[in-house]
Amino acid sequence: MRQVAVAAAGMAIVTALAGAAGPPAPYGALPSAGQLAWHELEFYGFVHFTINTFTDKEWGYGDESPTLFNPTDFSAEQIVGAMADAGMAGVILTCKHHDGFCLWPSKFTRHSIAASPWMGGKGDVVRAFADACRWRGLRFGVYLSPWDRNHSEYGRPAYVEYYRSQLRELLTLYGPVFEVWFDGANGGDGYYGGARERRTIDPATYYDWPGTWQIVRDLAPRACMFSDVGPDIRWVGNERGYAGDPCWATYTPHGRNGQPPVPGQVMHTEGENGHRDGRYWLPAEVDVSIRPGWFWHERENDKVRTPENLLQLYYQSVGRGASLLLNLPPDRRGRLHENDIASLMGMRHILGATFGQDLAKGARVTASSSRGGSEARFAPANVVDGDRSTYWCTDDAATSAELVLELVGRMTFNVVSLREHLPLGQRVETWALDRWDGTGWIEFGAGKAIGSRRLWRGEPQTATKVRLRVKGPVCPAISEFALHREPVWTGGHGRS
Repeated sequence: MRQVAVAAAGMAIVTALAGAAGPPAPYGALPSAGQLAWHELEFYGFVHFTINTFTDKEWGYGDESPTLFNPTDFSAEQIVGAMADAGMAGVILTCKHHDGFCLWPSKFTRHSIAASPWMGGKGDVVRAFADACRWRGLRFGVYLSPWDRNHSEYGRPAYVEYYRSQLRELLTLYGPVFEVWFDGANGGDGYYGGARERRTIDPATYYDWPGTWQIVRDLAPRACMFSDVGPDIRWVGNERGYAGDPCWATYTPHGRNGQPPVPGQVMHTEGENGHRDGRYWLPAEVDVSIRPGWFWHERENDKVRTPENLLQLYYQSVGRGASLLLNLPPDRRGRLHENDIASLMGMRHILGATFGQDLAKGARVTASSSRGGSEARFAPANVVDGDRSTYWCTDDAATSAELVLELVGRMTFNVVSLREHLPLGQRVETWALDRWDGTGWIEFGAGKAIGSRRLWRGEPQTATKVRLRVKGPVCPAISEFALHREPVWTGGHGRS
């Protein structure tokens, strides 16, 4: 990070000597190229589908017979297609949950679909999802549980080699992948090859996480890794579908009871807000299920989240600079249930109608100041050009600044979208929004942190001019200032 800042400062000196203003020096922890690409995704799907689907459990014990896995009408195309239609950018599949059953014919175990009656033991669920994602243009990601309640060697060194061998299988046979998901569940009661006992491990040392992460870096260098401690994406700290307000992209994970921070052993509630002065760029991922459980249960068919509730989750995650990882569990057919799809499409309908039009388009944009005076690459108009790579910026000394949108006419909106230029770090401390009522400014929204995206959503506002005020420890770099209107639906979806 220090080298990046020094290099940027050097470039600023060179451009200043040449008579042009250079970009400001980056501030704080900075995102990698992979993290920047991940920030673009915002909304993607989780798929929990395994032996638990057929045993009506959330966590399998590890002694379940592979013969129980037998979907009657499996269709990865139906599942992935629904996610694509809902506007999701990718899919993460639970290739192996804690019970150890593998959804691909791993050559390292017989506890897999190769021993199931489905497709005569010739099926491959991971392959089906990877292919369906590529067909629909979605990214594909994998979840491989570190805990394995089936394997006889769990808790001993041999299991770590087994785990890494399976990780290599997934990354070489089914790639490319955009995310690798490492769960924090570690040890407890299990079958363990017939031992039927409780096994505990030291989560700080057992998996040798740096060594395991290096496998991903070597085989899938573009993939981001998720866990309680990253190293690329952090757990938000809850499974209820919200990020804290504010939710900083920077974070310093702290271990519990004085122990080192590792997956399964962190002060996880700190992940909700992150840390303003965090040591690492570790943005939050909000994982939540569309049903009460992570796996499909028939008794929950009438307990699917409503479109309105899903919309609230979106604003409380994506709208606070995090990503939304929404779980959609297939049923015993191997398809998404009709109720799940109906709610998902209802949500998509509202989002599409809301964000399909930017009411700030065509606005005249002015600012309290701009970097270099008339420098086009830092001009106020950059915030309404629809390009995240361009931005408005002030001179270094102007750490408090404002933007004004002079709209093409009187506009009514109830959603405002703000973004910072992330390669320069998370710079804005506080923000506020005002509308012009003809005689003066009236504040209608305010908060802390912008980052990847900040969505204000509230009562409809009507104005010809809208103002954004920002303040921080360094000059701002804003890439988007957009206005949207959420439609009113008489059929029960949306705002009234």
